[in-house]
Amino acid sequence: MLFLRNPRINHLMRPLFLLGVIAVLVSCATQPLPFAYEPPGFFSGLLHGFIILFSLIGSIFTEYRIYAFPNSGWWYDFGYFLGAAAFLGGSTAQSR
Repeated sequence: MLFLRNPRINHLMRPLFLLGVIAVLVSCATQPLPFAYEPPGFFSGLLHGFIILFSLIGSIFTEYRIYAFPNSGWWYDFGYFLGAAAFLGGSTAQSR
């Protein structure tokens, strides 16, 4: 019980305890199973990544999401990454 009286250790234990509680609560979260005839693939991810800024603005005012669910997994993620990189950072190389 001596460590609870030490303000330094008590100061460190509170955030760690809070982080532990959050981790336990988040670990209970589940996602619905993807039931789709043709889930979005690489090219849909590329398009969604390219229009990421407009999708973000639209998601503030509507129920639109910036990331498609259900998607085809890794290929959609890869296309999304390439599209976002082209839109958000691709023009930097041209300016030099």
